[in-house]
Amino acid sequence: MKKSERLIQFIKDGDDSSALNLVKGILSEISPRAIIDDLTTVMRELGEKFEKFEIFLPDLMVAADTFMEVMKVLEPLLQKDEKKEKVKIVLATVKGDVHEIGKNILAIVLKSNGYEIIDEGRDADPLDIIKAAELNNASIIGLSALMTTTMPSQRELINILQDQGKRSKFKILVGGAPVSAEWASKIGADGYAEDAFKAVKLVKEIEEKIKRESRG
Repeated sequence: MKKSERLIQFIKDGDDSSALNLVKGILSEISPRAIIDDLTTVMRELGEKFEKFEIFLPDLMVAADTFMEVMKVLEPLLQKDEKKEKVKIVLATVKGDVHEIGKNILAIVLKSNGYEIIDEGRDADPLDIIKAAELNNASIIGLSALMTTTMPSQRELINILQDQGKRSKFKILVGGAPVSAEWASKIGADGYAEDAFKAVKLVKEIEEKIKRESRG
């Protein structure tokens, strides 16, 4: 069994010590980003199995706990020295949804690319998300939904911003397993990304767009 496959198995088993020892040993062979890519895929697959009732909540939680322990080792290795003022981004898993693994991965990767993250956690009320964005002078709001039943909460936040006359103040990005580019377009979001690293690319594009708009 390859070392990466062993690491994946340790994650699934919730074996913290074995996973941590192995990941420290393979960093000379495999880049942190490649490891994160593999583990993100595994966690996404486990999340899908949970949604289909193929595994139970305790199985998902033990894997998630070990995953986050491994991420504590990998996160510092992604850090960049950023001297410019950081763009502030509010992240949240929408109301009614308690899944936050994907959001947590995105937060880590965005931080490593020099962005300041305000994490509103899971099952977040849209009014609280908007309040956090205003208080922190954030320019981007990222909304995660991991269930089809909670996707409408992404649209609800956009509708609230429109009703309050504040829609133009923030760029709204959406993501999550059931979310698509078509859905993002339908609800009037500013962008969609299917994984954390594509989200970083999208955020950078949005950042440039914000700069152009401020100059114009």
